[in-house]
Amino acid sequence: MHYNEKLEEFKKDIKGKYVAIMGMGVSNTPLIRYLMDLDANITVFDKKTEDELGKSFIEEYVLQGVQFSLGENYLDNLHGYDIIFRSPGIRPDVEQIQKEVDRGAILTSEIEKLIELTPSKVIGITGSDGKTTTTTLIYTMLKEEGYNCYLGGNIGTPLFAKIDEMKPDDIIVLELSSFQLMTLKNSPSISIVTNVSPNHLDVHKSYEEYIEAKKNIFRFQNENDIVVLNYDNDITRDFAFEAKGEVRFFSRKQRLEKGVIVQDNKIKIVTPESEEEIMNIDDILLLGMHNVENACTAIAAVKDLVKKESIVKVLTTFKGVEHREEFVRELNGVKWYNDSIGSSPTRTIAGLASFKTKVVLIAGGYDKHLDYTDMGKYILDHVKVLILMGQTKEKIKEATLSELKKRECSVNLPIIECNTLEEAIISASENSKSGDIVFFSPASASFDMFKNFVERGKKFKEIVNNL
Repeated sequence: MHYNEKLEEFKKDIKGKYVAIMGMGVSNTPLIRYLMDLDANITVFDKKTEDELGKSFIEEYVLQGVQFSLGENYLDNLHGYDIIFRSPGIRPDVEQIQKEVDRGAILTSEIEKLIELTPSKVIGITGSDGKTTTTTLIYTMLKEEGYNCYLGGNIGTPLFAKIDEMKPDDIIVLELSSFQLMTLKNSPSISIVTNVSPNHLDVHKSYEEYIEAKKNIFRFQNENDIVVLNYDNDITRDFAFEAKGEVRFFSRKQRLEKGVIVQDNKIKIVTPESEEEIMNIDDILLLGMHNVENACTAIAAVKDLVKKESIVKVLTTFKGVEHREEFVRELNGVKWYNDSIGSSPTRTIAGLASFKTKVVLIAGGYDKHLDYTDMGKYILDHVKVLILMGQTKEKIKEATLSELKKRECSVNLPIIECNTLEEAIISASENSKSGDIVFFSPASASFDMFKNFVERGKKFKEIVNNL
């Protein structure tokens, strides 16, 4: 077995330490079990009550010495801790956490410790759109090439508890959100930023804070590391000036001197001295130019690790990730697609552009304080019936009507407002005919009606499959 000096030091150091775990969520449960075995003094802090978490579940941990601080005022007991493991859902500048940090507590997270202590190469992917598809493409390409890989972060399984089995030749592929990146102090050796546009402004104090969080994915790299950036996005293009290692650009709009580009309907890897054709974009199984962009991103990241044959095989066979332009069924000649991951206007815009005909669009959800102005243009160009629900329905409606007014033309676009997802689906069914496409892409988060986009997507599929 590989001896990991940094990890062994961590194990020795944490013995007997007072450790605060923020949240009894999916990622922290294996972490708690791992730290229990290292004889740490663990307290779990969670806003949920004992009843919400489950009494028997909690008792199981209490019997093993874990303490709990639960309910509305759960952070009031946060004092005297050596290490605080933050969950992505809790801001690092919460008053109680900040007091502990000022007193000398170390603030970290499961992901941060993983990147810091693993002996394996880490590839990290962030961005406003395209993260999950790009992450999964990279992981699948590496697996196809024969690497032993781990998939984690926002997707896959929590990985810290598996750190003992990780080897230097393994590769960890992590999808990282701005919330995970906010306190990151160790960057992956290959970092990718797919794009940056306004998102999560309900949590971040400003767009600037959101951008700065994204930069942490490469901010702590060294000269031997790699950052992959989107040349077509003004913000990510400028990130290159702050990069310490090799910058790899990708572009589907520009003929770069060096990078991964789209030219003459083909993806190419170009340098000043050479040009290698990878594949025709029409052979990519995933729909839409945004997925061509995701393919370029993945290629730029793995081009030194994966042969062309493996890249092409994955891109010609990969059917996509659940809840991302996912084909659900065809009923009476109508095709239904689930794009519950579409939690921002830019993501829904990209999805709309994937289809060659106008669609019946179901949109709306939790308000993240995003600007929907641009979405109005795409709705008029790509939507034949607009069905709205949730907190953002008025914003999307207003953006659409404003664009209609600007154009001063008569566009027959029925706009139907609904109160529930079920009502919206029934309305879509009643307002579609054979040959139509119904596209569920909310352009909004799920939290007004659902726990997360996964629950929302599963509910959509359940209702559609029962029509």
